[in-house]
Amino acid sequence: MDTTKRKTVLLLLFFSIHSLLLAGCWDRTEVNDLAIITAAGIDLTEDRYPELSVNIYVTSQSGTGGQQIGGMSDSSGGGANVSVVRSAPGLTLADATSKLQRMLPRKVFWGHDEVFIFGERLAKQGIGEPIEFLTRHPAPRERGNVFVSKGLAKDVLMLPPSIERTIADKLREVAKSQTGLNITLKELAQMMAGKSKAAIIPWLEIKPGFKKQTPFPFIMGSAVLKNGKMVGRINEYATRGVMWLRNEINLATITFSPKNTQGYVSFELKKSSTALVPHIDGDNWSITARIETLNDIVENTTDLNLMEPNNVKELETELGNDIEHRVKLALTKAQNMNADIFGFADAFYRKYPKTWKRAEDRWDEIFPQVKVKLETRTVISIPGMTGKSLIKP
Repeated sequence: MDTTKRKTVLLLLFFSIHSLLLAGCWDRTEVNDLAIITAAGIDLTEDRYPELSVNIYVTSQSGTGGQQIGGMSDSSGGGANVSVVRSAPGLTLADATSKLQRMLPRKVFWGHDEVFIFGERLAKQGIGEPIEFLTRHPAPRERGNVFVSKGLAKDVLMLPPSIERTIADKLREVAKSQTGLNITLKELAQMMAGKSKAAIIPWLEIKPGFKKQTPFPFIMGSAVLKNGKMVGRINEYATRGVMWLRNEINLATITFSPKNTQGYVSFELKKSSTALVPHIDGDNWSITARIETLNDIVENTTDLNLMEPNNVKELETELGNDIEHRVKLALTKAQNMNADIFGFADAFYRKYPKTWKRAEDRWDEIFPQVKVKLETRTVISIPGMTGKSLIKP
């Protein structure tokens, strides 16, 4: 029994010592040892090489006093949390990342990078090479939002974040609001590698602040890419039509002036769905787009009494006409650029796989000739709390 007890005690002692060693943090990486990237911008230098700019969220910084120092901008107002922008050019994006690492005393960490911005000049030359790095490297987040900026991408990174903690938080929340396009790195790569080789990305511009307020980034429509190169832009009004066809619109406020009256009526979208039904009849390729929406009226400055069913029916018709006008405008622009940003190619492939295989190489000839029939059904569920406008006599 003594021998057995002695063995048991030795085993317990052995496991206790090893459990203490295993619980150690000898290989830990402290947060203060990381250069946490929150947003990345990629531009093209005068020598036509990629330049990587990153917005780094510094978790601790002493002695700044909340002031801007070099490329630093205080995002909290107290100096405890500071955003730093650093840039480095390279032969490739991987080379630029390596050079950027040599400039920083902390290890570059991509795990929190949720925004990727491509400069206008780079987008026009082609974003294929940067996408190759961002999708192949395991560190960048594939769910990060992508944008194309007017001018330099690093100029956007240098903007103060105002309401949000970082400029990346601001851009991500704006994209998630669904009032404009919300495209991730994964979705962009899928569009570029898709059957149409066309993609669409939100277009960023820097707006001057009101009076003494600071400038801020704003989504002003979208950029259209074909074979990885930017071939044109679509304004904010027509971009809404793109979103209708792509079935990506979840939040919208539509305002127009009804016929035979003065003033405006504003509608708030509650629900929307779009179905694409392709048809092939010989050499004639066509698409039927069935759009259904559910809306509430949130403002009425006309003299229409919205408690009268006939007036509501008329507004439903005019609302459908407004949606169709946006969609037709988007279609015209896309077909003129010969960029299938709506996913028509995939719709034809799913329904007519054999026919698509035979005509795949001629899609650039077919797409501009595709006829689109719109079937729009708009329903006004709630006309509001009042019938006739209270401000009208």
